[in-house]
Amino acid sequence: MATYDLEEQEQLDELKTWWKMHGNRVTAVVVALSVAMVGWQGWTWWQKSQAAEASALYVALQQTASQRDAKHSRELAGELIEKFPRTAYAGMAALLSAKIQVEGGDVKTGCAHLAWAVENANDAAVRDLARLRLATVLLDEKAYDEAMKALSPESSAPFAPRYGELKGDILAAQGKMAEARGAYEVALAKLAAAEKADGGRHGAYREVLQTKLDGLGSVGGGK
Repeated sequence: MATYDLEEQEQLDELKTWWKMHGNRVTAVVVALSVAMVGWQGWTWWQKSQAAEASALYVALQQTASQRDAKHSRELAGELIEKFPRTAYAGMAALLSAKIQVEGGDVKTGCAHLAWAVENANDAAVRDLARLRLATVLLDEKAYDEAMKALSPESSAPFAPRYGELKGDILAAQGKMAEARGAYEVALAKLAAAEKADGGRHGAYREVLQTKLDGLGSVGGGK
């Protein structure tokens, strides 16, 4: 028993010595981990709070959009973008408001919202869609160079056929038939690649592209 007590005392003395040497460091690490944990929990709570508030604004925006209330939609989208620009709802709000503004005749504001989504939306698909819609509006406005510029970055694979098609539309509107033909052919090739990759069937859309391509044959040479 005495031997056991002696061994226990020696271990206790070793522990005391070790603590004198490393105790401050251990305490600092524990405190740092505790602070980090509290900070992470606070950050998580803040993100959830931001998402909840942004979600409420987006629901309100959807309601005003369904009523074709352009003014209120613009205000709600602006508030959401200003207060919660890093949430997914901001990009979606910009797209939705842009649609309502353009349909209401306010093309300038619609393009501004789309341009914001192109530069700031945190989802790549939303950015691709925003570029596509912006180019479509600019095409309708006959701003051909700006429309083509909006499509200049490479899109993700799901949007590639639509990008090619819209480039063809822009070039055809400019009378550049040979270049438009090339763009439609690229769009068809991208569509075929997409069908091979996802096993999907896009027969109706393929017919649209083919009709546009065939239609160029009756137009003549082009520029």
